[in-house]
Amino acid sequence: MASFRTLDQAEAAGKTALVRVDFNVPMQDGRVTDDTRLRAALPTITKLRDMGAKVVLLAHFDRPKGERVPSMSLKPVVEPLAKLIGAPVRFGEDCIGEEAKAAIADTPAGGVCLLENLRFHKGEEKNDPAFAKALAELGDLYVNDAFSAAHRAHASTEGVAHLLPAYAGESMRRELEALDAALGNPQRPVLGIVGGSKVSTKLELLENLVAKLDRLAIGGGMANTFLHAQGHDVGGSLCEKDLADTARKIMDKAKAKGCELLLPVDVVVATEVKPGAEAVVRGLDGMGADEKILDAGPKSVERLIAAMDASKTLIWNGPLGVFEVPPFDKATVDAAKHAAQLAKAGKIVAVAGGGDTVSALHHAGVAGDFTFVSTAGGAFLEWMEGKALPGVEALKA
Repeated sequence: MASFRTLDQAEAAGKTALVRVDFNVPMQDGRVTDDTRLRAALPTITKLRDMGAKVVLLAHFDRPKGERVPSMSLKPVVEPLAKLIGAPVRFGEDCIGEEAKAAIADTPAGGVCLLENLRFHKGEEKNDPAFAKALAELGDLYVNDAFSAAHRAHASTEGVAHLLPAYAGESMRRELEALDAALGNPQRPVLGIVGGSKVSTKLELLENLVAKLDRLAIGGGMANTFLHAQGHDVGGSLCEKDLADTARKIMDKAKAKGCELLLPVDVVVATEVKPGAEAVVRGLDGMGADEKILDAGPKSVERLIAAMDASKTLIWNGPLGVFEVPPFDKATVDAAKHAAQLAKAGKIVAVAGGGDTVSALHHAGVAGDFTFVSTAGGAFLEWMEGKALPGVEALKA
């Protein structure tokens, strides 16, 4: 793994640390409805406070597109954050300039100050050097603790990192270590599970993974495109038939690279997608024209579980079926529960990420049992695709 500067290498006593966090939290009527992302920042905030630093938090919220939109202010975050920290949180009415400087000056050593939404300024998303410089003027060192925003080359994620001594925060460090254990320098054999509805959204991901994994299981709607490419009739299922050639190229590449592709060997079908719909298990042939493949079948799950048992590392992105609509959640839930058991027993390193994946693991009740679950959707996907993430590259030692 490339080495990253961490807080253990930082001299922070008596200094002002600018900390990029992900506080793009769910809100309703001006109140935070889920504080998961606030909690994720606590280890870094606590560590810096214990080191004697003044902690200045930089964050974005929603998409104000460079305009000051009152409903997109970060001010509602102050109260719940202060409760979690157990100390007052000062709020700056702007993230640069005199108002920001005044708020920081009012914050004692070891104190915490949250600045207003970075995206109220057009310079943030444009990575404008002048805006990055204005941010850098506020502190002595920079800490990035927002892996979820690391795939964006914005002023607060990349620009400012080149102007101040830059370090990975605790949440960022954990994420990078987990991802390295999953794909960078994993224990082999490595099994990947990629699901979701469309091949077209995960082409680069599949291309990268077949070159790195020992086995790759493909599920969800995208598996239908591969089954169609193999000559199977998928009835009325979601299927990108125009990508059949692409699917065959991926299968050829997997074979050339020695990556075993695990496609469904049986499927669960129904004529409509609704809770409690009459579901039938079918082999890969003999589907009715009005039947839709909505989940992987029991034999497919059995084979996937056997592959998990034979693996040392598992990386998972995307569900195996329409898990939001029971009974089409069975394959995803059964596979997730087995992976969680192996991870808890220390038999496998199980890393998962992506919005639907996190929801599916919570649905199965096992999100807390995986080795690591990344909540960083876009950044996690781009990292799995093998892309360099600007916010991470800027932290390399």
